[in-house]
Amino acid sequence: MTVTQRGVLFVALGAICFSAKAIFIKLAYAQNDIDAISLLTLRFAYALPFFIGIAAWQYRTGTLRTVKKRDWGFIAILSMLGYYLASWLDFKGLQYITAGLERIILFIYPTLVVLFSALFLKKSITKKSVLALCITYLGIIIIASEPRIFEAPDFLKGGLLILVSAITYALYLVFGGELINKYGSVNFNSISMILSSVYVLLHFGFVSELNLFELPKGAHLWGLTLGIVSTVIPTFLVMEGIKLLGASRGSIVASIGPVSTIILGYVFLGEILSPQELIGSALVLAGVLLIGK
Repeated sequence: MTVTQRGVLFVALGAICFSAKAIFIKLAYAQNDIDAISLLTLRFAYALPFFIGIAAWQYRTGTLRTVKKRDWGFIAILSMLGYYLASWLDFKGLQYITAGLERIILFIYPTLVVLFSALFLKKSITKKSVLALCITYLGIIIIASEPRIFEAPDFLKGGLLILVSAITYALYLVFGGELINKYGSVNFNSISMILSSVYVLLHFGFVSELNLFELPKGAHLWGLTLGIVSTVIPTFLVMEGIKLLGASRGSIVASIGPVSTIILGYVFLGEILSPQELIGSALVLAGVLLIGK
């Protein structure tokens, strides 16, 4: 397996795990009386010990000690954008729109990554990346043109929250990619996830009067699932994939996310899967396969 193929595999698997997050969140909302910040806090609370353990191991081996003081500040800012703010906006948006629509809006970010990479980092855009981007976004446009998805009464409110989430996540990937190359994906990801968890816990402490330990057992189960399946595992897969592919190509491969969410939403949430959405999904997959080839 080539470096590019490994990168495609890592990013694709990570994107599918990330995409399942929307399904888990919708199920948690349906089965438990819980708000966005409480569920988000459970997610990070269960994921935090894993990241602390990984960071401690990296520190013992000496690799974590190489991070420069100036870069700690950059990582702190990126962590606030990428996994705290983007996640909270995503959780809030999912209170108003379907899981499938959430993925479609959120996966505008590959275009933003390519644009921000060219704008801020002066990176050129290859012809193959442009072609793959056109194919994947043609598929997403076809999916998004389905009139049914706009029937949600709070579509604009939820859609705007998800759009801002996409922007913050794109910025995180673009500037995080430079630090990943500098310090390695494991170091960068461990630090950023620990800091993001701290931000979330502080947010919960300031705005909520609830006791996490008194939340329903079902909510804790979904929090654990979100923490492991849709946080710990995919973050390392995606970051390592981006290290192998680069931020721009990696983000295009991650466009497989909307396809997997639509399918999972159909299976587990009863969300309708129309022929139009199937055609759009096939185009997204074609774009992903082009990058892999």
